Amino acid sequence: QVHVVESGGGLVQPGGSLRLSCTASGIIFSVNAMGWYRRAPGKQRELVATIISGGSTDYADSVKGRFTISRSNAKNTVYLQMNSLKPEDTAVYYCNAAVESSHGRGDYWGQGTLVTVSS
Repeated sequence: QVHVVESGGGLVQPGGSLRLSCTASGIIFSVNAMGWYRRAPGKQRELVATIISGGSTDYADSVKGRFTISRSNAKNTVYLQMNSLKPEDTAVYYCNAAVESSHGRGDYWGQGTLVTVSS
């Protein structure tokens, strides 16, 4: 079984910063991609940022220049550095890991971590 666990959410004031972390664990042979998604109240889940095994990244237009995704291949961990946070960034942030494991190829999701941007 592959487990994905996020951490680092919390309450922050507008203009502040937070760093989210996500680790995939289990019998993992390789990680093809990892990414962050979010679901704001009353909205559908949307892509925030992804990073593939080669290191290429992709961002939602709404977070470009403010958020940075990075990863530690050795730790099967991905980070999301969020700067200049805005109230509209308030959401539950979910981590996704696309991996090759003892169970074959699959997509795994974490339970989510809440980010609240408010004064």
